[in-house]
Amino acid sequence: MGLSQNPAGDTSSESRDVVRRQYLASAAGDLDALRATLAPDVEWTEMAGFPLAGTYRTPEGVTSHVMEKLGEDWQDWTAHDDTYIVDGENVVVLARYTAIHRTTRKPLNVRVAHHFVVRGRLIVRFEQFVDTAKVLEAATN
Repeated sequence: MGLSQNPAGDTSSESRDVVRRQYLASAAGDLDALRATLAPDVEWTEMAGFPLAGTYRTPEGVTSHVMEKLGEDWQDWTAHDDTYIVDGENVVVLARYTAIHRTTRKPLNVRVAHHFVVRGRLIVRFEQFVDTAKVLEAATN
């Protein structure tokens, strides 16, 4: 089934654009711009088994408990977004995490999938899917 335009614009395209802005802000280390993509009541879930596992709420909660912590523990943490699958407010992104753990000095290069829900041009929900064993392998001696 194809996506159709409506007079207010293509919701799928808007949803993709919001998610893309989030990745660009993250890659640039611009936490203010990243927070601007998140709804005030955002639910951001890092996968069970991931070092930062849990659900975080509020834009400030997400950046302080996820993005800032990743920066403390990992050098050059980057989520490389490469494939977008969009259906209305649902955006699934296939990506790759790359980084070097600051303590172990081990590199990380792992595939990841992210599911975003976008409403009112803001991310209201995020869920991460990643091979947590690969992440933990890089984070432990």
